[in-house]
Amino acid sequence: MESLGHDEVIKLLLQLSIILLAGRLMAELARRFNQPAVVGEIFAGILLGPTVFGMLAPDTFNAFFQAGGASFLVFEGVIQVSVILLLFIAGLEVELQLVWAQGKQALSTSIMGLIFPLAIGFVFPFYFSEFFDQGAEAETFTFALFVGTAMSISALPVIARILMDLGIFRSKVGMLVISAAMINDLLGWLIFSVIISMMGTSGSHMSLEATILLTLAFTVFMLTIGKKLINRVLPVINRRFAWPGGVLSLSLSACFLASAFTEYIGIHAIFGAFILGVALGDSAHMPERAKEIVHQFINNIFAPIFFVSIGLKVNFIQNFNLWLVLAVLIIAFVGKVVGSGLGARWGGLEKRESVAVGFGMNARGAMEIILGLVALENGIIGEQFFVALVIMAIITSVMSGPLMKIFLNPAKA
Repeated sequence: MESLGHDEVIKLLLQLSIILLAGRLMAELARRFNQPAVVGEIFAGILLGPTVFGMLAPDTFNAFFQAGGASFLVFEGVIQVSVILLLFIAGLEVELQLVWAQGKQALSTSIMGLIFPLAIGFVFPFYFSEFFDQGAEAETFTFALFVGTAMSISALPVIARILMDLGIFRSKVGMLVISAAMINDLLGWLIFSVIISMMGTSGSHMSLEATILLTLAFTVFMLTIGKKLINRVLPVINRRFAWPGGVLSLSLSACFLASAFTEYIGIHAIFGAFILGVALGDSAHMPERAKEIVHQFINNIFAPIFFVSIGLKVNFIQNFNLWLVLAVLIIAFVGKVVGSGLGARWGGLEKRESVAVGFGMNARGAMEIILGLVALENGIIGEQFFVALVIMAIITSVMSGPLMKIFLNPAKA
């Protein structure tokens, strides 16, 4: 049985140590400027990666972070697990009862917030694919569909944090934004999973039709029968297993099992983790304290590893294209703000509240970056578009809160 050599083990441990330390330091610095921790973690990766460290000390950078060797494969495996766990806790944030309670307003806001940016994000890359840096492995239709999907998905954890910071999480507007973002994410991730299967890079030998059918069946099963089974099993686990170890270990076991299933049928593993998280998080028997422990564990260990690793993969200076960044930003802002705002307006909200909802839904954050990295690895997009996507995710996350505050008086929300 092949194993890591002495030097490879040292290299892997040093990589993880440096990444966690740099990620924590930059996250704390970001928080001092009232910015999300993810912003600091991404900047830590840029400093450690080929953009800064690789330019200043190329030999040392290659010694620590150059691709190749057994330790690199293990490190990539850790990153894959990190992405799966991030989508799992994103799913835990979804409360289906809250979605149903918002009814027409949430549905119109989410549908318009999905369709409008998806349409705008599809049209321009479809006719100007070279400008938008189409990946070498993707057809133009697949590339344009991905860009549209990337423009339509919001970042539920980032949105929740913004609403809490503004003090309007439990308000009428806050509940509408959260509910619409939940529906938006469910539909958006389903579309993205289909895109990956269309690429034929998943490794599955199933046909596209079979993959889509099994994906829909899995989603419906987990959100209906699966959720009922979870509600029956969780009380038994809480009574008979050590707490919180029992519920935590079995929850993560179910997460990896669902991820393995969706990966097997040709859909990326992150979709299985997300749907399992939705079904589990919606259970009344999943204690809030257990959710908090999972969040703390993943957000402070696995999240920094993933977000710092982003900067290690791409040179942000060499691949920075100003016009592409501006184009992505314009499409992102116009598509999401106008689409979600119109949906909220048609749902019965006042004009200023509708605009505030549009800016609230415009926060992209971690979800867009995860999408971009998966697309980059599958050859759907090039490095320039990936850099533009990361910059767009950071800017929309930073600006959503202040722009909501301009159009909405929290005291009256």
